[in-house]
Amino acid sequence: MTQRIERLVGTLARMTALTGGLVLTALIVITVISVTGRSLVFVGLGPIPGDFELLEAGTAFAVFAFLPWCHYRRGHAVVEILTMHFSDTANRFIEIIANGLMLGFALLICWRHWLGTIDKQNYGETTFILQFPLWWAYAASLFGAVVFVIVAAWCLWRSLIEFKTGTTVSMDGEIA
Repeated sequence: MTQRIERLVGTLARMTALTGGLVLTALIVITVISVTGRSLVFVGLGPIPGDFELLEAGTAFAVFAFLPWCHYRRGHAVVEILTMHFSDTANRFIEIIANGLMLGFALLICWRHWLGTIDKQNYGETTFILQFPLWWAYAASLFGAVVFVIVAAWCLWRSLIEFKTGTTVSMDGEIA
């Protein structure tokens, strides 16, 4: 059961990050086309209207899409100057605390992002040039925030299993 959940959560985090990568790639293409258009105004071309609005919305989505994968893969910055001298049990306990804090932060971010999305929808705020509702961008980013909460909850559970068993759950769901 643990292995299946590990694979499911890993797949969810990976697919979310890949989607963020595709969006980031599209943003690069948009930027290149827009900058090229700006430099070729003399031949009748121009920038993509609202390119900066698309970049803002897309970048926000990409950041939220990458968070779950980073946390799932234990990719956050770690300072081991002190902890490398601790026992494996102490480090597993520290990981429980860190994952509990990360889950708390993920829940806080998701909750506040949800409220921001509702506010943007209720007020009908739109972007300046393209006039698309801002809540669309908030809702897209909210998807990544929700996945982050799911992944953070799993990582806390995974660290509890590792502490209890004295082993490490590998990224493919196998207990080592």
